[in-house]
Amino acid sequence: MPNIKSAIKRVKITRTRTLRNAAAKSALRTAIKKFEVALTNNDLEAAKDLLKKATRSLDKAVTKGIIHKNTAARKKSRLTKKFNKLGA
Repeated sequence: MPNIKSAIKRVKITRTRTLRNAAAKSALRTAIKKFEVALTNNDLEAAKDLLKKATRSLDKAVTKGIIHKNTAARKKSRLTKKFNKLGA
């Protein structure tokens, strides 16, 4: 445990940010999983809507610094490719 006042504050801030990032990452994974479940159920309308939501949450994760922009681009590409494969 740190003794210096500023170091104590940094520990508190780090703990808060870690929890916030974990929650955001979990929500992101949930959005992607919901989309994949809709795909396996062959529900195109729901899948289309959920793809939009998953893409939006991936973009938000990038702006908040939770994931790298290339990671988000790769995930969006793969999700879109899955959706298009089912639609065709």
